[in-house]
Amino acid sequence: MDIPAIKRELHYHHRAFIDRIQALPVEQLERTPNGKWSPLQHVAHIEMSVRPVAMAMMLPRWFLRWRFDVPNRAPRTYERLVQRYQEKLSAGGRAPSTFVPPRVSVKEMESRSAALLRLVDRLGRRTSRWSEADLDLHLLPHPLLGKVTLREMLFFTIHHVEHHEALVVRDHS
Repeated sequence: MDIPAIKRELHYHHRAFIDRIQALPVEQLERTPNGKWSPLQHVAHIEMSVRPVAMAMMLPRWFLRWRFDVPNRAPRTYERLVQRYQEKLSAGGRAPSTFVPPRVSVKEMESRSAALLRLVDRLGRRTSRWSEADLDLHLLPHPLLGKVTLREMLFFTIHHVEHHEALVVRDHS
């Protein structure tokens, strides 16, 4: 998947996620069935997950190479990255505490939704500043997947919002 396709997918899936949340009845937005996250907590979690990726896309290339080294393997495809993430989840992987969202009130829905979409727009703009080659030559740490290329982190960001939309459908429909 090239940069224009990544940007399209990022925007499309995050917009679809927000539309799904906003279509839910108000009484479900804060509901936490059996200790699972509320739909609004999913929004907060996605925002908490996208923010560091958007910030990392501003870092100088030399810093990423110095801090995280360079890849020692071939880049993963979108499908392979999703498969690896699903394997980690199946093995018991969960969000680290820094990515566990607080309770979120219905009053925050509009501001949280708008903030997430602005953040995704920012991520798209920052992604455009990178070359196709550079996306595969620089690494970032991921709490479950270890070091992944920038392209893989963007793939993850796309899949991650799809995954959480599916959880909302499963737990709140």
